[in-house]
Amino acid sequence: MTKRTRALLGSLAAAAMISFAPMAANADGYWQCVPFARLMSGIQIFGDARTWWSQAAGHYDTGSIPKIGSVLVFKPTARMNLGHVAFVSQVLTDRVIQVTHANWSIIEGDRGQIEKDVTVVDVSPNGDWTQVKVWYDPIRDLGTSVYPTNGFIYQDAQAMKIAAATSKIAMAQNAVVSAAKSAANQVAASVRASPLDIISQAADQTDRIAALIEAATGGGSSDANNKQNAPR
Repeated sequence: MTKRTRALLGSLAAAAMISFAPMAANADGYWQCVPFARLMSGIQIFGDARTWWSQAAGHYDTGSIPKIGSVLVFKPTARMNLGHVAFVSQVLTDRVIQVTHANWSIIEGDRGQIEKDVTVVDVSPNGDWTQVKVWYDPIRDLGTSVYPTNGFIYQDAQAMKIAAATSKIAMAQNAVVSAAKSAANQVAASVRASPLDIISQAADQTDRIAALIEAATGGGSSDANNKQNAPR
């Protein structure tokens, strides 16, 4: 097994583990953004975040279109002189993504923490992801600062496909959990309803949960999967 293959498998295992975590994960100890982005993406670039864009030249494809599994590279600024890198975990629209990254927000007074699926919005005049705003946990909203970025560094094609599949499974799992909670709430609310009504509601929820589980595990028709993964 090659070094790059081992790194890819390790990054996919890490991505899957964090994707199935219920909320933002706290690492044991202190995480810097660079080793975390490298672990998640499998992109084998070392050195400060501000050097990743130049190091990627000739080794990895780069561009201005967000893709799941890619790494968004932030340019250095006066307050962030080493730059920043963030793993793209979701693409919501052509100008809104979610990233999973380390050492950004101060959480409970501590730096070096991992944040899962936080929002990043493209605010560049030309819509080319050269300027972004990023979710900042202490204010529970997008920060007021605008950060300049270089763009996205892409994994190889196989890794990108696996990252996208992992993301879809995580989204489907979240839908299963939501459906289960909805079923429990409906049963609790229908205590005074007739037995036939309760049975009917439970059957409907069971069918929905079964369909979601089938979609998450890759079963069922492509049309059914498309419906489950469609934006709501």
